[in-house]
Amino acid sequence: MNKKLFKLAVLGAFVSTSSVGIAQNNMGDVLPNAKPGECYAQVVIPAKYRTESSTLVVKEASEQVKIIPAKFETVEERVMVSEAGSDLKVIPATFGTATERYEISPASSRWVMSTAGSNIGADSQLVSMARAAGAAVDRAQAGQCFSEHFEAPTYKTVTERVLVSEASEQIKLTPAKYEWAEQRVMVAPASRQLVEVPAVYETASERVMVEDAKTMWKPGRGAVEKIDNGTGEVMCLVEVPAVYKTVTKRVLKTPATTRMTETPARYETIRVRKLVADAQETRVATPAKYDNVTKRIMETGGAHTWVAKGSADARSAGTATGNVICLQETPAKYGTVSRKVVKTPPSVRRVEIPAKYETKKVRRIVEPAREMRTAIPAVTDTVTRRVQVSPERLEWRSVICETNVNLNTIQDVQRALDRAGYNPGPIDGVMGRQTMSAVKRFQQSRGLAVGGLTTETLKKLGVQR
Repeated sequence: MNKKLFKLAVLGAFVSTSSVGIAQNNMGDVLPNAKPGECYAQVVIPAKYRTESSTLVVKEASEQVKIIPAKFETVEERVMVSEAGSDLKVIPATFGTATERYEISPASSRWVMSTAGSNIGADSQLVSMARAAGAAVDRAQAGQCFSEHFEAPTYKTVTERVLVSEASEQIKLTPAKYEWAEQRVMVAPASRQLVEVPAVYETASERVMVEDAKTMWKPGRGAVEKIDNGTGEVMCLVEVPAVYKTVTKRVLKTPATTRMTETPARYETIRVRKLVADAQETRVATPAKYDNVTKRIMETGGAHTWVAKGSADARSAGTATGNVICLQETPAKYGTVSRKVVKTPPSVRRVEIPAKYETKKVRRIVEPAREMRTAIPAVTDTVTRRVQVSPERLEWRSVICETNVNLNTIQDVQRALDRAGYNPGPIDGVMGRQTMSAVKRFQQSRGLAVGGLTTETLKKLGVQR
């Protein structure tokens, strides 16, 4: 066995009182109760870690505001351009022509002197006297004559007003007065519109620890290093600082909001005909029309005294007075007057004038604008870090040494390492640097104690001693 292998074997076989004391002083551990043929060495028990995952918010939850615009429709609307009013319409009077027959001189009968063709009127007193005398003057026939004493009647001429045209009314209309005026008409009502104000973000950086601070044993040299007198190797307990990762995330500064904007109503100016004064009526009276008619009327009657001429009475009456009266008939005289007669008087009818409209296109709101908010979840990132469960330490472990190993065992170890993919160098049964390096890498990969060819390592390699 060469010198280096011998030193390794001595690491396990050197169990004298002084070495045990050094081990106890350096590591604070107590050697186990060794049996003959067993070798022990202080080996490094690697620290144990577990992997922890934590979730970091890299973008806070927010809201997305979506504006659903207002809906409008264009409709046709009737707009008044001329107000309703009323006017007066004259219904003129209707006239007819009426013909009236009037008496100019009434029919009369008179007693005339002497013969029936005479124009000398007999006195009515004579007739009365004749009546009183028994003469049938009241039953006398025209042309019948009586002997008489006659006093003629008196007449007078009178002038009489006759209605020619009845009184009526003339209606004069004063038409309604209008004026043109400008009027503002709303063609689009006022509305409100929602405007989105987007959220404001800012970037923030955060340092996240992904691996805790730890201590580990590393080979080293120097005045302050601790020296293992059993092996001559120098091991240093080194502080390994924690490992951090800088995570950049977007942070919501102000959330998204909406702002309401007012859209004023829109108007158009149109010309409108407005009523200023109603129509009026003025009535003018038309007086009745008359005509003057002259006629003769009897004022006093004549007096007659007579007996029937040629009658027996006349023969028996004795001497006539010398006057003969005869009954003479004078027919009435008539005149005809045509006049204008009111059938229906004039009247006024009020005629309603409807308002005038025009059709305008008007934009009308159907559904107001509204907002729809959609929640945007937070964006997270998963950070994985190794957390130390137990620190690295030194322990006494059973190892192979010159007393409990032979050349074949070392060769079996080298072959097992080669099969496992850890190059141990030549399969020469020599526990050289390359072989020990392979052992250390195998132990680290399996989580075994590092620092010597331990019994546990042999078991994992499947090597029998």
